[in-house]
Amino acid sequence: MMTNNKLLIGTNLKMYKNIRETVSYLTDLQEVTADLCDDLLLFVIPSYTALPASSAAVDQARIRLGAQNMNWEENGQFTGEISPLMLQELDLKIVEIGHSERRHTFRETDIEENRKVVSAINHGFIALLCVGETGDEKELGVGDERLRQQLKIGLHGLNEADCKSLWVAYEPVWAIGVNGVPASSGYADAKHRVIREALLQIFPHEGHNVPILYGGSVNSGNACELISQPAIDGLFIGRSAWVASEFNALIREVLPVWQHKVHETSNREKRTL
Repeated sequence: MMTNNKLLIGTNLKMYKNIRETVSYLTDLQEVTADLCDDLLLFVIPSYTALPASSAAVDQARIRLGAQNMNWEENGQFTGEISPLMLQELDLKIVEIGHSERRHTFRETDIEENRKVVSAINHGFIALLCVGETGDEKELGVGDERLRQQLKIGLHGLNEADCKSLWVAYEPVWAIGVNGVPASSGYADAKHRVIREALLQIFPHEGHNVPILYGGSVNSGNACELISQPAIDGLFIGRSAWVASEFNALIREVLPVWQHKVHETSNREKRTL
């Protein structure tokens, strides 16, 4: 079942653009994709320092903005951290939680990701929870178990109503970054099915409504094949989206493939009624 009739597609800018570069990028992206706003749910997650200027420069009805991380506490002795109340002041829509770099470089645990997810949703944000197996976990045949564990712990304490404020991004750790190797479309689709099954175990009534995005070395050569897969609801793109004109071109390649999938899925569902 399709979870969304708009193409859900976005990018995380990581630590690559300063304030001026980010505003220029967002302004250009907003302009070149203006005619697609009815068919597209587009989002960008800049660095912290660029967030105030980004929020002032962008119409979030056209490009939703998010933060790359967030502390679960509203205030306290947490030097260097950013609270949900601080992010609310910027009118952000999304908080990214549990990216592989947060988990593996900064050693965040599943328990910490859970606290952040719960806090983000309680403060009115969409929580974008990233999950994925490492190369070793893949080779040892425990990747599916690791995905289920990340979801069951990461989403602990949420209820069915919270699903409307939850997105999941599947990002296999071995497929991310400069040396990442893209997952095949079939492999990605299979893992998305594992994630969907886990979501339905956690949320029997609303788990089918949580969008699951694929991220992991998405580029113009594999994006259309990935988005055509039945279980993939959207794309979370890295460096291939960091030039506005190139991101626009990729979106325009992917969009008709997405629309065809939506049409075909709708027809199949009608035939089964």
